[in-house]
Amino acid sequence: MLTAITGINWGDEGKGRMVDLLSSRYDIVIRYQGGNNAGHTVVNDKGKFILNLLPSGILRDGTVNVMGPGMVIDIEHLAGEMKRLTDQGIKITPDNLKISDRATICMPYHKLLDVLEEDRLGDAKFGSTRRGIAPVYADKYMKKSFRIGDLLDFEYIKKRMPGIIEWKNLTVHKGYGHEPIKAEDMISWLETYGLPIKDFICDTTQYLTEEIKKGKKIMFEAQLGALRDIDFGIFPYTSSSSSIAGYAPVGAGIPGEKLDDVCGIMKAYSSCVGEGPFTCELFGDAAFELREAGGEYGAATGRPRRVGGFDVPASKYGSLVQGATYIALTKLDVLSFYKKIPVCVKYDVDGVLTDKFPSGDKLNRAKPVYEYLDGWGCDISDCKKFEDLPKAAQDYVKYIEKAVERPIKYISVGAEREQYIEMDI
Repeated sequence: MLTAITGINWGDEGKGRMVDLLSSRYDIVIRYQGGNNAGHTVVNDKGKFILNLLPSGILRDGTVNVMGPGMVIDIEHLAGEMKRLTDQGIKITPDNLKISDRATICMPYHKLLDVLEEDRLGDAKFGSTRRGIAPVYADKYMKKSFRIGDLLDFEYIKKRMPGIIEWKNLTVHKGYGHEPIKAEDMISWLETYGLPIKDFICDTTQYLTEEIKKGKKIMFEAQLGALRDIDFGIFPYTSSSSSIAGYAPVGAGIPGEKLDDVCGIMKAYSSCVGEGPFTCELFGDAAFELREAGGEYGAATGRPRRVGGFDVPASKYGSLVQGATYIALTKLDVLSFYKKIPVCVKYDVDGVLTDKFPSGDKLNRAKPVYEYLDGWGCDISDCKKFEDLPKAAQDYVKYIEKAVERPIKYISVGAEREQYIEMDI
């Protein structure tokens, strides 16, 4: 069984919470793209954890976790994340964490370039997390990056570094006017943070191929959502990698395999970190109330998330491009304070109503068309079955299910691991 857990919207849908919940049913959990530019917040019986790079399965005893070749890994951040989890009592060894030798290293100069460019753009900035993601993916596709496997042959790194730094300083020093990067500093950084993870590095393609032959169940964990995908998202306000399920086997290192299921994660309302079009956005007191009720602050940056009502056009489109087999609906309990729940049912683009998700400048010009559904006004966190939910909550779930044309299999009614409802579909 090969299952992808992917975001339907702009990211921050609660994928980490669902991976933590469902990982008990899988032997291996794989992160297949992205870096530490987003985070998963997980609350379980072991405590509260924020994960940026490590797969959420690291919190589950007996689960093997893989960081795939599609990832870009800031090894300094990884060292800190591993230490933080270890200090919280999580066991991390080469037996339960395997890092692909083909994954790309996010270097300090990638972060520097990210900051310099965002500062240069000023008000036209993309809303980057300033963690080097776009620059490192650019270098990957220009074949001028270092890979995790290079740490196993440090003489190769020392041989390549001067040429890479000379090239990089054409931008950093002669372009932005920043002081030059020094090759010896980069080599020292790689020694400090790279050598301690040598025992975790392996050929994950070979490892996963063998495990699939043994019948192991594998879960693929995405970062961000469909609307941040480099090809299908709100370009150019996207991430720099492919966050859709179709890329999962490739980014995991087993491109010849096919997915059996795609679990699409979406909130019962909308949230968004960063810049770019967000048609359903609420403002003022309406946004403040929803943001506070949902604790909507970025796990990676702490930035307040932009929030809005459930967005039908965006969610239907996200479900389509993700190829979602079924949906996990998160944070339904957050809406319990509403008497009337806002739902963006269509977009108004230049006076024309549409339920299709546009691209390009049409999306920038789109305005939300809201309808309001009945709220339930009570705590639902103790509900264990769909029938336990108030009728208005049941009606809301059914409305969303019909709108996105995908069955809802899981409903999250609280932050704790066991606060969810599983549906028969």
